[in-house]
Amino acid sequence: MPLKIEFLGEVLGTFLLVFFGCGSVCTAITTGALVGVFQVAIVWGLGIATAIYLTGGLSGAHLNPAVTISLAVYRRFPPHKIVPYIAAQMLGAFLASVILFVIFSDAIDSFEKAHGIVRGQPGSEASAMVFGEYFPNPGGKPLTDDSRSIMPQWRAFTAEVIGTGILLLVILGVTDERNTSFPKVLTAPTIGLTITMLISIFGPLTMACFNPARDLGPRLFSSLAGWGSLPFAVNGIGWLTVYCVAPVLGGLAGGMIYHFCLAKNFACFPQDKIDQP
Repeated sequence: MPLKIEFLGEVLGTFLLVFFGCGSVCTAITTGALVGVFQVAIVWGLGIATAIYLTGGLSGAHLNPAVTISLAVYRRFPPHKIVPYIAAQMLGAFLASVILFVIFSDAIDSFEKAHGIVRGQPGSEASAMVFGEYFPNPGGKPLTDDSRSIMPQWRAFTAEVIGTGILLLVILGVTDERNTSFPKVLTAPTIGLTITMLISIFGPLTMACFNPARDLGPRLFSSLAGWGSLPFAVNGIGWLTVYCVAPVLGGLAGGMIYHFCLAKNFACFPQDKIDQP
């Protein structure tokens, strides 16, 4: 597949991922139409499954720098494609944020006015969270010293490493041709449901990123859309360590566990033995 087609696939797939996912957060925060973490999580999961079905044939539907880097290490993904793929993912996430802002701009304004939030000022993470991610999850309210105490940076970092590690473990498992017990038609739904479960667990703590492009693209947009430096100041250096570094490390850790604990064992079984009931 020509690289320009793969680039387009990653832009489109990541656009859909962020459009559906951040769109569900926009709806939940500004209208209250989605209630509870699961309703947001299931939209994320279904959005990811849809993006995979639509763009998997174009680019393999990485849609996540942590996935791209892990596949380069463990699945011989060509190293020269890493930067174009990540650039495409960032672009898709940023474009989705632009479209969501156009659609939800008045709703965000009304939410801010109703709650006395001044965009770009301390406390406006309550509205900025519809784009970027913060720990702990603001839940549409300004973070306080008490709320911050439940999720210090090291815990948030650990949560993102573990969550992304589990995600890559699943992705590598369901896409491994040697895993003949898994029906390939269920690949996209399984990955989507894995995201749903992970968001249901980690969402109230870190907003469940597991994807540097999903966070950094919308975070950059929110900075340009009136929130200024706040998106990069609320959690200090956490925007980088928790939402960019941790997912990459988690993906590599999950890939290592899969490679040394599962993949080699699949290779140990003769094909005729695997196919037997």
